[in-house]
Amino acid sequence: MGIFSAMNIGCDGLKVHGMRLDINSRNIANLDTPNYVRKIPLVVSTDRSSFLSVMNQMKESTFGAGTLPYSTGSVAMAGVVEDPTLGEKIYKPGHPDADENGYIRTSNVDPLVEISDAILAQRAYEASLAVITLSKAMADRAVTIGS
Repeated sequence: MGIFSAMNIGCDGLKVHGMRLDINSRNIANLDTPNYVRKIPLVVSTDRSSFLSVMNQMKESTFGAGTLPYSTGSVAMAGVVEDPTLGEKIYKPGHPDADENGYIRTSNVDPLVEISDAILAQRAYEASLAVITLSKAMADRAVTIGS
């Protein structure tokens, strides 16, 4: 894996985890919005190899050669889905969003879940930034070795 590949993986992580933070903040902002449905980001690996193929590769060649396999994959945002759980029904007949029986549905956003997801996304964002920073430092050192 080259230095630029590591930087690209870090950049992909920054994009994806930044989008996760954006989705979490929208969910938290709509905590008290009637009929709002929580959005869940879908993050996927872009690596094409399966766990079994990596294990087979390690079994066949890695232990004999003394090298570790590396993945050239990254992460990507596969989309956003809505949380299927329903919010609580509250009787408010004068509310503009009330149904024919006078009930509104509260948001299904749980602030504790959203805050913990946001913390995880923030830590993943910081890790991606660290990958870019370390890759840059390695590239700077590689330039000074030759001089």
